[in-house]
Amino acid sequence: MAKPLAAGAAAVVLTIAAGSSAVADGGTGSLPAQEIANKAHDALFGTSSLHISVHGRFGSRGTPTTMDLTLDRQANCRGSVSLGSQGSVEIIKRGGKVWIKPDAAFWKNQVPGGSAAEAVLNGRYLEGSSSDLPLQGLAKVCDLDSFLKTSTESGTSAGGPLTKGKQTKLHGIDVVPVSGVRGGRLETLYVATHGKPYPVQVTVKAKDKTTLATVGFSGFDKPVPSNTPSPDQAVDISRLRTQVGPAGST
Repeated sequence: MAKPLAAGAAAVVLTIAAGSSAVADGGTGSLPAQEIANKAHDALFGTSSLHISVHGRFGSRGTPTTMDLTLDRQANCRGSVSLGSQGSVEIIKRGGKVWIKPDAAFWKNQVPGGSAAEAVLNGRYLEGSSSDLPLQGLAKVCDLDSFLKTSTESGTSAGGPLTKGKQTKLHGIDVVPVSGVRGGRLETLYVATHGKPYPVQVTVKAKDKTTLATVGFSGFDKPVPSNTPSPDQAVDISRLRTQVGPAGST
């Protein structure tokens, strides 16, 4: 569920920057549009960790989705994913251990027999291994390497020529916008002009200029918070399976 969401978010950046190549250091804002996009691509791939926030509609059903996640190349992560009225889930991964805390709507709409599991957890996290089948899908989104690889594979369709806009500020950061049209949608990548040329935000708009999605990038190279739930805050997945059966292994 979360993996396609993450891929769709970063695929926009990687598609805009398709054909990335090395560019000499210099003022990012003064470069041609394609070279700015290339530098953002390289900076994204060079980071050891990042924070990503997503607001938009993804997938064939266009479900309103929000994601707020910090992840790194050691496959650690912390954050949450919301599917609107379909529910939301908190996720923490540290090493080979995973903790998730779905809300009531998620248990009801995403997990057959989930009400029984929700009753057992009683507001606590579900704890298990990243190799446990019901946790594997969410655990995969925590791996930054896998995230970028999947995003690259998802963003291979060609787009048109890029256009550079006027330099501006976004969230207090000096940026330069680079835009292109793909699949009838206007995709704009905002790239930092000082320091490393990190992508700061991507917006995707429809032909009528309605915003379809906004993806924010921050926290580059900052570590994922290392604190994890204490034993009294979590229920092991083996215990859940014992008490509720299939609902604990879906």
